[in-house]
Parts: sequence; structure tokens; C-alpha cells
Amino acid sequence: MPSTRKFSAPALTALLISAAALQAQSLGPLPTPSALKMMSVEQLMDIEVTSVSKRPEKLSEVASAIQVITADEIRRSGATSIPEALRLASNLEVAQIDSRQWAISARGFNNVFADKMLVLIDGRSVYTPLYAGVYWDVQDTMLEDLDRIEVISGPGATQWGANAVNGVINITTKSAKDTQGSLVTTGVGSQLRSTAAARYGGELAPGVFYRVYAKYFDRGDSVRPNGNKSNDSWRVGQVGFRVDWDRTSADQITLQGDGYDGTEGQVGPDTIRANGANLLGRWTRQLAENSDLKVQLYYDRTHRRIPGSFTQNIDTYDLDFQHHRPLGAAHDLVWGLGYRLVNDGVVNTPTNAFLPPRVKHQWFSGFLQDEIALARDQLHLTVGTKVERNDYTGFELQPSARLAWRPDKTQTVWSALSRAVRTPSRIDRDLFSPATPPYRISGGKNVVSETLLAAELGYRVQIEPSLALSLATFYNSYDNLRSLEPLSPPLAFPVVASSGLYGHSRGAEFSADWRVSPRWKLHAGWNELRVSSEPQTGTIDRSTRDSIARDPNHQVFLRSSLNLSTRWDFDSDLRYIAPIGNQNLPGYTEADLRFGWRPSAPWELSLDAQNLLHAHHPEFNSPGSRREIQRGVYGKATWRF
Repeated sequence: MPSTRKFSAPALTALLISAAALQAQSLGPLPTPSALKMMSVEQLMDIEVTSVSKRPEKLSEVASAIQVITADEIRRSGATSIPEALRLASNLEVAQIDSRQWAISARGFNNVFADKMLVLIDGRSVYTPLYAGVYWDVQDTMLEDLDRIEVISGPGATQWGANAVNGVINITTKSAKDTQGSLVTTGVGSQLRSTAAARYGGELAPGVFYRVYAKYFDRGDSVRPNGNKSNDSWRVGQVGFRVDWDRTSADQITLQGDGYDGTEGQVGPDTIRANGANLLGRWTRQLAENSDLKVQLYYDRTHRRIPGSFTQNIDTYDLDFQHHRPLGAAHDLVWGLGYRLVNDGVVNTPTNAFLPPRVKHQWFSGFLQDEIALARDQLHLTVGTKVERNDYTGFELQPSARLAWRPDKTQTVWSALSRAVRTPSRIDRDLFSPATPPYRISGGKNVVSETLLAAELGYRVQIEPSLALSLATFYNSYDNLRSLEPLSPPLAFPVVASSGLYGHSRGAEFSADWRVSPRWKLHAGWNELRVSSEPQTGTIDRSTRDSIARDPNHQVFLRSSLNLSTRWDFDSDLRYIAPIGNQNLPGYTEADLRFGWRPSAPWELSLDAQNLLHAHHPEFNSPGSRREIQRGVYGKATWRF
């Protein structure tokens, strides 16, 4: 835990005093909870989440470390992108690298190429087979259309498969039925230089609802440590639609899609170009009160051209089937099957080559999970496994067992044992640099899946209707982590990719939600983390071993949401991130503020300030490649009609 001097006691005190003082002001009658549009702590704990077991269950009863970011929290945070919204989950590591790149993970091994976190948007996996991570710069939608974000820290491989190693981020948008009418939003500022979006929702026929949207933004540069601009500004336009058809009382059909195109600056003669599109269809049938089945199919096309590096085109086809049904009074069964086909083509450059340049990969999977009621509503054991077959390593088994004890309706004690894998990606097997021999870096044909054995223990309690606490502890043991083996030691190069490292991480995650009064809510979070790695017998990798873990040892968060009246909001966020030693990166404290005003029912105006405590500060990367994030202020107007 950082000392109060490191956390900046004046900043913390100012945050609390300003919120309390504003609350004390007489600004009209006390609004009703419905007018405030803020969930009580009791309502928050009763939210049904689906990411842990692929079936609805109350947040208060889940045997996992999970946090839910609600639509209202996203609106009040002033976030302008999905990565910014993820800062609201205090069980995540979220570091902005430059204007467009982010490093996001949980429980260690964070990186710009973080490859142990599975991210889904409406059930569509957005990981890239290039490096098994996420291009965060093109994961976007209208934030006003987000329903919630469920964030699991810890393995979710039994339900979601390979790469759900350190956690799962499940992003869900609202049904078209819940976004009827028109919405226009626009904003201008210093870093977010301009943004505009429009959405319209209507009813095509009885029970058939739709929405269409379009958005655009222009973001400014990050800066170098000396304050000079980094030439990494980016601009993206995106359009999309969603149709929801309540075909019968038991059948729901969803069809949705998005398309985007953008340019991103870089150091060099030309800009990065990124565009793509996706189309998803889903059919859900309610078979009985607690039984349902779901079939989902999607296609995803991505194109990325990085001048001087490579150009990639990926076509992904994914089919998923899931069935949920109880078996007797003691068993609740979920099972499913999946298939994925990826066509991946790369145009090589003299700098980098993926060999062969074109590949086709297939994944087959099946999972089975059973929740067993051992003692009525008090003791539940959930066991299951996922079996996957991939073209790199063949069959992989990912089992888990979770035990939840609920001594009463306000408490849950849970524990879990899990195995998860991160399967090889193209960057592990196929990357060669330069493009012709002699290679300095070579892909390793013997790279195998990274494996995780995880043990977790947690406690969740609602002390009173206005106060809920959660604590999760964990110990992770990793094997076959990626390494770079010198071919001619003691020379540093050439190197070949291998699987020569062990790793360990351990830590604790604490969060608290406190409804101080009907119009003031606080959220606090604290994470403690220790990560280490060591070579396996015979491994001579040294540089990777020293730099593989790029994580702060602790993080502290405090968020205040205050309704000054039915028309005025005041929201503030304070975060402390500890230093990252092997990047020579200092720790930092930052604050964000937002004032919101609703002059009339259709209108909402807000003034948002981000990173107030520094003109610019670094969040990731070593000094030679470091970019720093600037203070930003912007205004936003939203009109609903």
C-alpha cells in the first residue's frame, strides 16, 4: 500500500472536501432515485451477470472477481472511448501508451501486445490472431449505446476458451428496443479535438426494432518527454446498425453490424490505415423458465497497413451454439460447441516478414459446466472444462472448479482452481526480421501454449443497504512463457522465439461501493500485485526475463458521483499508479473532473477535464520510446428527441 505522501494527500483531501461541500449546498429539492438515474448499492449487487458462467446469476453471488461498469457510470465518467471507460474497473491495469495505443490487462504481464485478456463486444471476440491481443484503437461504438461492461479478473477459459487467461472483458450494447428516437452528440476540446455522432432508432414492424448510427472523432497527438508532439494523432469514422426482433414471446433474433475507417499518425513518411467491418446474427430461444439455447454466427473483416512494417487482412468466421438447462433440483447445466475459421494474409516489407504470408487456421471447441447445489442456497460447486483443438498445438484442456458458500443473503465466500492456456499466435511462430536471411529475429516452430494454474479466494459482503465490499486474492503459476533464445551466445542476436520461462503472480484486489446519501456515491479500489519470472532449465534468455512483467505493484482508485440537483452532476476520479521499475517509469497521481447540466429533458451539456494534475505524464514504456499523455479539457452537448 502506498504511503499517503505518495498518493498525494492534498489531492485526496480536496476531492472529498469539494464533493462534501457541493453536497451541502442548497440547490433545490432532493431528487427521487429514479430522477437521479443512479443505481443503489442493493440494485448494483442484484445485477445479473453472464460472463462468469454463460448464464444469468446475481453479481452478489458470483464465485469470481468481477466488476460491472454500468451505462450511467460510463456517461458520468466523461469517457470518450472504450479504453477510457475501462479505467472505471479498478481490477484492471489500464495504461495509455500514446494517443491511440493502450496496454490493458489484469493480474500482471501487461504490455502493448497484452495477450492474456479476452475481450468480447456483444459476443464477438475482438482479439487478433497476429499476436493474440487487441487493437484498442479500432474497438469502438457509440458510448451512449453501451448497456454495461463486465470485467472478470482471473481465468475464464472454461467458458470462453484460449486467451481468457488473466481475465475477460465482456462489452454489451443495448437492445434496439431501448434506443428508440433520435440522439445527436458533439464535442470539442484540446486533446479530443472534435467528435460528432448521431443515432436514430425506430420500429420496422410490430416487435421489430432497429437503430442506425454514425460517428467521427479526431484526437490530437501525445507528446515526447520534452513536450514536442509525437505525430500520432488519429481520426476514425464509424457507422453501424442493430435490429432486434421479438419473433415470439420465446424467440429473439438479433442482427447487427459495424464498419469503420481511420488514419493514424506515426513517425515516418506515411500514416497508418485501419479499416474493417463485422456482421453478427444471434437467435435465442427460451425453452422454459430456466432453460434456453442460443446460436450465434459472425463474420469479421479487418485491414491494417503500417507503412514500413506490414499490411494485414484478416477474415474471421465464427459459429457458436450454447444450451442451458437444469437437471433435477441440484444441477444447473450449461454446454456448448464452437467453430472458428480465420483467413490471414500479410503483405511483407523488407523490415518484417510473416512466413508463410498467407495462412488458414481452424479452431474447434466444446465446453460443459455444471453448478451443483450441495446445500440448497448456501453451498454451490461449479465444475466444468473446455476442450479446444487448434492448428498450432492440437487439443487443449481448460478445466475449473469454483465453490461458493453463502451463509446468508448478504455474504458470499468463494474459491476457485483453474487451468487456462494462451495458444501461439503468428508473431510467435511466423515472424522473421528482417524479411530475408540472415534473420535477427526468427519465429519458433517449437513455441507451445503458455499455461496457467490459478488459485483464487474471495469474499463479497453487503454490510448494509448502502455499503458493499469485495476482496479477491490469487496466486498464478505460469509455464512456457514466451522467451527469445540467442542462437550464438554470448552474442545477443540472432534470436529465435521459444517457450522457456516460468512465471508467478500473486496479489489482492479490494473494492468498496458506498451510497453516502441518496445523491452521493463513492467507489474505492485498491490492487496489490507482485509478478516474477525465471528461466526454465536450459533456457539462456535473459533480456525477456528481466522485462516480461511491466506492472505497477499497487494501484489506488477513488471515484465520487454526486447529484447536486435534478439538473446538475459533479463527478470526480482520482487514481494513483505505482512506479514500474523495469521501465524506469515513475508512479503518478491523476485526477479527472466532470460537470454535467441538463437544462431541459432533451438536452445534456458537460464540461470534462482529464489528467488535471500534470501538463503531461507517462503511463507506459521505457524512456527511449516513451510518449506522454497531455492534460485535456473538452465540452460535450447531447440532444435526445
